[in-house]
Amino acid sequence: CYFFILGLRVTVLLTSSLMVLGAGLRCVPVSDLEIRKKLIHGGQLLNGLAGPTVMNAAPFLSTTWFSPDERATATAIASLLNYLGSAAAFLVGPLVVPPPNSTAHLLAQSNTQHIKDRIEAVLYAEFGMVSLIFSAALAYFPSRPPFPPSVAAASQRLSYRRSFCRLLSNFRFLMIALAYAIPLGVFSGWSGVLDLILTPIHVSQVDAGWIGFWSIVGGCVVGIAMARFADFIRGMLKFILLLLLSGATLASTWFTLTCLTTVTHLPLTTATLYTSGILLGIFLNSSVPIFFELFVETVYPVPEGISCGVVTFLSNVFMGVLLFFLTFYHTEFSWFNWCLPGSCLLSLLLILCFRESYDRLYLDVVVSV
Repeated sequence: CYFFILGLRVTVLLTSSLMVLGAGLRCVPVSDLEIRKKLIHGGQLLNGLAGPTVMNAAPFLSTTWFSPDERATATAIASLLNYLGSAAAFLVGPLVVPPPNSTAHLLAQSNTQHIKDRIEAVLYAEFGMVSLIFSAALAYFPSRPPFPPSVAAASQRLSYRRSFCRLLSNFRFLMIALAYAIPLGVFSGWSGVLDLILTPIHVSQVDAGWIGFWSIVGGCVVGIAMARFADFIRGMLKFILLLLLSGATLASTWFTLTCLTTVTHLPLTTATLYTSGILLGIFLNSSVPIFFELFVETVYPVPEGISCGVVTFLSNVFMGVLLFFLTFYHTEFSWFNWCLPGSCLLSLLLILCFRESYDRLYLDVVVSV
């Protein structure tokens, strides 16, 4: 919504400044633990306020700066490169900060300073990277190109109020919004506690981190490739989503059954866990830019930031609900694993029933001709 109200440059500067302030609060050297905890929570809150805006920027950026035969690729690059930070987090944690099971002897010797120094090094590094990005955006980040790249980029959009009324009354949009929010929200919550899920089957935190890392990297590569294919052959967004969600359903079922090795007697090896977990991440992560493009095409002329902001909010709601239940049922994780294939299958059924339309693309093609 900020993109629609403030414009691209002001929104990027505002959100990046929130990230700088949030990262800086976490680095304030205060000896009082209560004050330090409040600063860290405040920094996380500021960073959380900026996060959804950055996630929704890709469709608005691609429409503003790129032609119709480049939009899907631009959306994929802008949205999926954002996930590389999450991929790096899967590695930075285990590699820089020692896991708890390997630090018991350090704690016994009251040598916790080593762990503290490692954590602070990560926080300072994050603050430095965010500050560098903010400085670059402040130096040069124009709000729009000198000339609109397409008819849709120069066309008038609906107002804020009318946009929400259009979204809430559009049954097709609600269908595809749920098809996106349910599996992606479940997957986000599941991947955030992947090390806890794999601990009962004796998989280390490092292995869980590598599974998360390669699933995100693979999702970025496949997502950009799929988006490029969608640019070359237009009108194939629904077909691409059907392929990706079918793969996600099969991969999540494989992973869940593998974890239930005492019941299914499937081979529980590092190779099977890596393969099924990475394939699941590839299929779901690569579907994000395709979903974003289909949202915009379905509800045009609703502004891109509003439509994608609504579905991102829904995704976070489903993730929050799942993690809320996790606080009560955290001794056994098989139910958590079964949420994955169930959500992917539900999304697949919704996409099958969805009737696609390309209103924005139709405007560009007809008016240009």
